[in-house]
Amino acid sequence: MEKRMPQDYKTTEITALYEISKLLGSSINLNANLRGVLRVLSEYLDMRRGTVALRSGSEVAIIAAYGMSADEIGRGTYRLGEGIIGRVAKNGSPIVIPDIGTEPLFLNKTGARANLKKENVAFLCVPIKFKTEILGVLSADRLFDVKGVSFEEDIKLLKIIASLIAQSIKLHRELEREREAFQEEREHLRHQLKGRYRIENMIGQSDQMQEVFETVHRVSPSRANVLLRGESGTGKELIAKAIHYMSPRARGPFIKFNCASIPEGLLESELFGHEKGSFTGASSLRKGRFELADGGTIFLDEIGDLPVTLQPKILRALQEREFERVGGEKTISVNVRVVAATSRDLEEYVRTRRFREDLYYRLNVVPVFIPPLRDRKEDIPILAEYFMKKYNEENGKEASISPEVLRVFDTYTWPGNVRELENTIERLVVMSTVKTIQVRDIPAQIRDMSHKAVQSARAADALPSTVADMEKQRIIDALESSGGNQTRAARLLGITPRQIGYKIKKYAIGEQRGRSPLS
Repeated sequence: MEKRMPQDYKTTEITALYEISKLLGSSINLNANLRGVLRVLSEYLDMRRGTVALRSGSEVAIIAAYGMSADEIGRGTYRLGEGIIGRVAKNGSPIVIPDIGTEPLFLNKTGARANLKKENVAFLCVPIKFKTEILGVLSADRLFDVKGVSFEEDIKLLKIIASLIAQSIKLHRELEREREAFQEEREHLRHQLKGRYRIENMIGQSDQMQEVFETVHRVSPSRANVLLRGESGTGKELIAKAIHYMSPRARGPFIKFNCASIPEGLLESELFGHEKGSFTGASSLRKGRFELADGGTIFLDEIGDLPVTLQPKILRALQEREFERVGGEKTISVNVRVVAATSRDLEEYVRTRRFREDLYYRLNVVPVFIPPLRDRKEDIPILAEYFMKKYNEENGKEASISPEVLRVFDTYTWPGNVRELENTIERLVVMSTVKTIQVRDIPAQIRDMSHKAVQSARAADALPSTVADMEKQRIIDALESSGGNQTRAARLLGITPRQIGYKIKKYAIGEQRGRSPLS
């Protein structure tokens, strides 16, 4: 007749199951969770030397154990059908060995029971199954001296625990697959970004941009800080990404931070993080941008707008590569490369004490000046072609721009630089209703400014000839007033006889008047 379960033992079982369910959901570290489960079996239910072995191909191997050394666990590998564990892993049915001392199938391959009297121990082994799939085996030793507990009840309990373990294993494997897929996708995107931000893929055939590209090629493999100079919209962020993805840090993070976009009171927290409770609203610990960029590159855009009060901490982070979070005392060390950018006149800022001189020199190790679009107009046609292709593909169109449009683009000053050109092209493509975009389709502001620039250029070209004509006519009038006497004519004009002689010869005045102006 089956032994009855003591009431207090039943309560212990429920408590053990509760603890096990909590453990299995406590973290994504499967092995640590399984060791915790086996510890609960030992401490609550007096089941010693528990093991979890997982099936892989034609073998089953112990991956977690309680009451065994690392060497003993390492020896716990079985072929399917070998020993008790191998047989349960193959057949999927539980096995109970009431006395391992009398059972020839019990191999003790781990050697964990070498100093134990075998006749005192029973061995319980149940399959870890998910639906019909056998994932592995859960086993435990049971000492004989536990009174009033049947092996049948133990097997029932172990089956429940094995079922919980099976669900945890399946969940863990699914998470692993998702993590691997995420890593593959991340690497794929990283390779795409690295390819996209290679200098070879950037557009610019002008001499100025070729110099920029050469500098970037040279500086990227180094650890040197870089300061990008140039107007807004010239492509400083694009160059910063190229430096990162062409460097040995390409597998690390690229963290962008705009120093002008955050209120001054929040800048320190954003850059260096804060501890929980360090100020009102700091409900949890938060890492700053420098900490997030560890092992990679931080891009500090508009560095010229950084408040003077925060500049010493930035300088320390650059020099010492360490800082403290707001409200914290622990010093945090990071390995970060800094690429900074500004459209400001930093030299003037240093002179007027709006920017620390030592920070300026620390950032300005390798300066790179990115020229405005108006100074490299030979790049406009190829940039326009690139943006036309990009936005045609995005919008399912086949628009093109006429040569007249390109001439307008060439005479426009582009105060917004490449960013303005890109936005203009996108607008033209999106709004186009014809295949060839004409001058009338260009925004009025660009047409008007381009026209004014053309008129100003023509006026500037015409000015020298106008001045010369006026000067020549004044000399002729003076000569006629003085009866052809150069000395008197020079006196009328307020110049020397030698000067008027030079100008008469320059303008060939005597030849054009049909007689010599000499008196």
